[in-house]
Amino acid sequence: MGMETHDEVREFLMSRRARVEPEQVGLPRGTDRRVPGLRRGEAAALAGVSVEYYARLERGAIAGASGAVLDGLARALLMDDAEREHLYRLASRSGRASAPSPRGRRKGERAWQPSPSMQWVLDSMHDAAALVGNGRTDLLAYNALGGALMHEMIASSTTPTPNFARFLFLEPVARRFYPDWDAMAAVNVAQLRTEAGRDPHSKPLHDLVGELSTRSDRFRELWGRHDVWHHESGTKRYHHHVVGDLTLHFNGLDVVGEPGVQLTVLTAQPGSADAEALRLLSSWAATPEHAVDAEAPAERSSGSAAGSRT
Repeated sequence: MGMETHDEVREFLMSRRARVEPEQVGLPRGTDRRVPGLRRGEAAALAGVSVEYYARLERGAIAGASGAVLDGLARALLMDDAEREHLYRLASRSGRASAPSPRGRRKGERAWQPSPSMQWVLDSMHDAAALVGNGRTDLLAYNALGGALMHEMIASSTTPTPNFARFLFLEPVARRFYPDWDAMAAVNVAQLRTEAGRDPHSKPLHDLVGELSTRSDRFRELWGRHDVWHHESGTKRYHHHVVGDLTLHFNGLDVVGEPGVQLTVLTAQPGSADAEALRLLSSWAATPEHAVDAEAPAERSSGSAAGSRT
């Protein structure tokens, strides 16, 4: 699975350096470049450290690196917020006790399921699809419209708790459901890689990545990229088997008091064709033969879904 900190640091920094083109940081490309991205010396100069020290960092010897050094690396390698946070977590795991944790310390891995009041909140959302998940991309709870949207994933799940990664990479129908399957697959793996940095000793996460690496060549390729990602806001496209094409706006909202657990709310612009499709989907979900039990994931999981992040 490749979660050993030393190797993780090395592979993460090397993958970030290979991604940066010289022109992006104001350097000439030249004609003698044999590898993609920046040379080590160029990255070192941009980070404000010696080539020797940069080489040690890239070999995984990041323990003891100061905040200034880590920030220099992040700037030199054009890291976004998620990548910078991941770098700091790797440094912390390597022994840098003062490395900050921007999103707070995780609670120990434990079972999580929605409280009655949380389910009431979900059920009160009639015009939006609401999904609660974690960093392993488990679907832990949802409202009626969320269940209708993810109906095929829930129905096809062979595990007590439906999982977005298993659906994406192991269920052929996912390629029709997600018109932007390649982009969604890359984001999903980046979420799992982010969770691996946050909780490197999670056995369920190790098991999931091991399973998918064995069963999906595409997953294994994406896992090797070492990309990370924050699930915050944006748009997602779906092709639902009942209402057809949907483009929905999503916002990820962290659940206070439950680090790693996140509520995702998917909405459509009022008056749009997507809003009308959501209304039709809600009507379909309300019919007895198609109704989805909103408490099913929590009940089926029997305490197996551990709180992390979606």
